[in-house]
Amino acid sequence: MSTPIKREPESVRVTTWLRDAILDGERPPGSRLIERDLAAEFGVSRIPVRDALKQLVTEGLVQPRPNTWAIVREFTDADLADLDEVRAVLDPLAFRLAAERHRRDGLERLEAALVQEQEGARSGEPVASRRAAADFHEIVTELSENRLLGEMMRGIRSRVRWALTQHDDLQHISGEHVALFEAIRDRDGDRAARLATEHLESSRRARVAHTEARRTGTVRTGTIRTGTVRTVR
Repeated sequence: MSTPIKREPESVRVTTWLRDAILDGERPPGSRLIERDLAAEFGVSRIPVRDALKQLVTEGLVQPRPNTWAIVREFTDADLADLDEVRAVLDPLAFRLAAERHRRDGLERLEAALVQEQEGARSGEPVASRRAAADFHEIVTELSENRLLGEMMRGIRSRVRWALTQHDDLQHISGEHVALFEAIRDRDGDRAARLATEHLESSRRARVAHTEARRTGTVRTGTIRTGTVRTVR
């Protein structure tokens, strides 16, 4: 007798679709999220849409509007500063532990995410590159093998992924991920933690420059640092 295939709940599918649409920029900040319209768009009832919106409120991506509709959240400078402060503590710890505790299969998954990130950056596919960059950070947390740290990072995962969309120097970011990968591969916890701190500050500067370029309608130029992944030892 064959084992029945478990179908993913509709609420989970709608949550994934809507989260990706927000984080990939298809639904920009301030966009209305009306249950009736979303249900028609996704071909489902309003119940899974309602559940999806509740989940995305919890993740900090959506703001409810009582008795009307929800909207895609617009993150303020203060919101991002708060996120940076939290990541300044959690990210170096995650990278240090990943360097000290990783297993070979986990390192291979990390390398695969890094390769996808670089390929997307080089081929001009920003959505693919940013998704892979987010995967890179999530895999690092998994490699840390600290369940409490994992729970804390899951609480800000969507915000971290959103922050990754706020810069356009994709090859520079992927180049820094190469250095972080090599530190983890070499089991150098001190170097991994130091590079994680530098990476967070570099990402912050890139985000500020990206925001300023959009505000002024200018295109930022500068030196782009690239990197290549070496064979995992």
